[in-house]
Amino acid sequence: MPEIGEVARVVHYLHKHLLHRTITTCTATPDDIVYGKVGTTAEAFQSALTGRKVTGAEQQGKYFYLTFDRPPHAVMHLGMTGWVEVEGVETRYYKQAKPKKGEAEAQEWPPKYTKFVVKCAKAKVDGEEREAVQAAFVDARRLARIRLVDCPAADIRQHSPLKENGPDPVRDKDIVTVEWLGKLLGRKRVPVKALLLDQANLSGVGNWVADEVLYQARIHPEQYSNSFSEAQVKDLHEALMGVCTLAVETLADSTQFPDTWLMKYRWDKGKKDANVLPNGEKIVHIKVGGRTSAIVPSVQNKTGAVAGDVKDEDEAEDGAGKKAGKGRKRKPKDPSDDEEEVDEKPAARTGRASKRAKVEPESAAEEEVAKPAAKKGRKKTASAPNGVKDEHEDEDVETQTNGGAEAAEDDAERDEEAPEPAEKASKGKKAAPKTKKGAKKVAEKPAAAAESAGSRRSGRMRS
Repeated sequence: MPEIGEVARVVHYLHKHLLHRTITTCTATPDDIVYGKVGTTAEAFQSALTGRKVTGAEQQGKYFYLTFDRPPHAVMHLGMTGWVEVEGVETRYYKQAKPKKGEAEAQEWPPKYTKFVVKCAKAKVDGEEREAVQAAFVDARRLARIRLVDCPAADIRQHSPLKENGPDPVRDKDIVTVEWLGKLLGRKRVPVKALLLDQANLSGVGNWVADEVLYQARIHPEQYSNSFSEAQVKDLHEALMGVCTLAVETLADSTQFPDTWLMKYRWDKGKKDANVLPNGEKIVHIKVGGRTSAIVPSVQNKTGAVAGDVKDEDEAEDGAGKKAGKGRKRKPKDPSDDEEEVDEKPAARTGRASKRAKVEPESAAEEEVAKPAAKKGRKKTASAPNGVKDEHEDEDVETQTNGGAEAAEDDAERDEEAPEPAEKASKGKKAAPKTKKGAKKVAEKPAAAAESAGSRRSGRMRS
């Protein structure tokens, strides 16, 4: 991601090619993420910039902005891969891949992934004749942000999004003092690298800048921010101001960085015979706050509480907890979950017991008496102990609502279906004949039961 030095490079080219010039045309490409996420549209942006005279091009950390002869003004963020191209000018801080044989070396215009293009006509600027120029904002991954801020140009840093960001270490040197940094570190207890990366604390510090600052200050990135001595705070401030200032002054051109800088060698992760400084010290890559961090363990010693150590202890406790709870399918989120589990088990046992009772009835009379009970239960169903409604409960409510013929048909179907579970459960015992008329059926059951019982008694006497 472009950091404080890379954004300074963009501002440099905007200053050089657009300052004090009038934008004759602006063509913006609709994008509901790059514009829409910050409450702007491509149409509104295009309309606001057309005909405006550029009066300023400045930055605050990773944000940069163009001010015009009247509001609104343009505030932009490059995201991960955003950039500003100028036609016929190499603006990148790294060399582009060489074109293959047969491919033209001419710059493609407008570039791919363009979000907007502004054109300035040939004109005399500050007494100097200037050629026509075009500049384009490009972003392949659509993580950049382009917005309009309606306020006086002098007050733009007092409006969102700039007001929510911390001071710029280079532009706001009068604010970012040793005392100010010491207070910032002392009132938080977070890994120091995480504090530096938080744009609400400091604007412009990204991953490579933070690693460089901590390496030069001889501080471990995981050490808690409130655990440093006064001497360490002073060293950290000196490294912060030195790295950021040089990155801005060189426009992030790494060829101009000192050979002693970690940044010159930190990108060799995974390469054979790499990850070593010229003096032989080894570079190690670790994760801090989810970000890959390059450190030199022989130099960046842990002199206080370190977040990584605490994390390891937490993991050990979690591991012990997992062993103790081995075999459990899930951990209850709250006490109500425990109650639900307790209720479910008796319900399951009750179901199994009732099933066994149906499989082995003591007598035909008991078997037949059970049938009307099943039928009656379907008409008026109570909720199960575990709070799960019977599947017929909703059907009954719907039947009462609809009424009429649908209700009569539903009752008839249930009269026919009610005896089926008992018939299946009898396993070989001949069930009583089905009947569609409920009154006649109830009258026949006692007689059948009495006859069956009498035949059994007479059989025993004969034997």
